[in-house]
Amino acid sequence: AGAGAGPGARVAPTLEGFRRAAGHGPGREVATVAGFGSLLSERSARFTFPGLRNFREGRVRGWRRVFAHTTPVFLQRGIANLETREMGSLSCEAAAGAELVVCLFDIALDGESVAAWVEREHEYQFVATPVFTSDGEALPERALLCTAWTDEEYRRERCTGKEEFWERYGQYGVDQVWRNDVLPCRAYLRHCVLAAQNLSPAAHASFLDQTFLADRRTTIREHLERDPSIMQELPPESLAVRYGG
Repeated sequence: AGAGAGPGARVAPTLEGFRRAAGHGPGREVATVAGFGSLLSERSARFTFPGLRNFREGRVRGWRRVFAHTTPVFLQRGIANLETREMGSLSCEAAAGAELVVCLFDIALDGESVAAWVEREHEYQFVATPVFTSDGEALPERALLCTAWTDEEYRRERCTGKEEFWERYGQYGVDQVWRNDVLPCRAYLRHCVLAAQNLSPAAHASFLDQTFLADRRTTIREHLERDPSIMQELPPESLAVRYGG
């Protein structure tokens, strides 16, 4: 488990890479995205992909959700707590036998939108993974999934040098992205739980029981039972809609 290979193929973070690995339709100009965290909320997903189409529930197999890295967005928006280490974000990592309820939606592939998405999800490794309907039927297309990586690979393959890493992380006092000593960012976790709950009972149960802390043992259901106040953690006013479930 971890940042190793899961079902699917690594995708080069370029327009041609996305088209080759996951494009479908005429000219391979459409791709399916598998959302597993904040994107479980269609409203939130439309902040990121305003033109998305065919938002629906689906499944991915061989992946689990883990809060095991931090992201510049939480640092920039002031919702990461470095003192308590409640600054973790979600990724999917390989896990034999696992199955997740996700959302699926289609996006148009063009240079501008791909570049914006890669910039927004800068720390992730993109994978084109097999996907299934909510009834378990295999779909012909593969979906793009943001998956776990390692700091070594991230710095080597995505950052242009030490200066870029400093701009994205170092200036906020963060020297490691992918790590096992973080807890979920509270406002973000609340948003993801509400998004899953609003999607369907199956999505809600999947999020609670198939999402883990960085220790890979504690489920989100157990984490929330220990600290139920997380679900009262309102986001800043500027994020009230986007992070409102």
